[in-house]
Amino acid sequence: MNIKIICVGKLKEKYWIDALAEYSKRLSRYAKTDIIQIPDEKIPDNPSDKECEIIKGKEAAAIQKYLKNNDYIISLCVEGKQMDSIAFAGHIKQLGIDGVSNIAFIIGGSLGLDECIKQMSQMRLSFSKMTFPHQLMRVVLAEQIYRAFKIINGEIYHK
Repeated sequence: MNIKIICVGKLKEKYWIDALAEYSKRLSRYAKTDIIQIPDEKIPDNPSDKECEIIKGKEAAAIQKYLKNNDYIISLCVEGKQMDSIAFAGHIKQLGIDGVSNIAFIIGGSLGLDECIKQMSQMRLSFSKMTFPHQLMRVVLAEQIYRAFKIINGEIYHK
């Protein structure tokens, strides 16, 4: 399986970079994983709603350049479906059974994702009703994808 994690913004802190690299390495046993970082747009102080929409639109255009027609797109957004790790693993497994070999996870920037990205997604996924820094979300997502493959393969992984 091919996994793309498309993220808005660049990781700067070494601890996030190291954590993401560790889960990418672990995932390499199960899937080809590609982490794509889209530059985030400058956000002015106190942006208007219109300015926010323009910024999200520019970020969406950059994201779309990395999406292919055969990608199963999962957007991370607060209004998405919540599931536990077992259900998430089951979903990934079912995608494989259904012949899906390319999954693209999308994490927006600090303003979230443009509606056009959400609409083109086959799934909207939420890890919580809480808001998380998008840098942390990359690590959490990579860990959960790794956990899903461990579950799918019946391998032991800490609870």
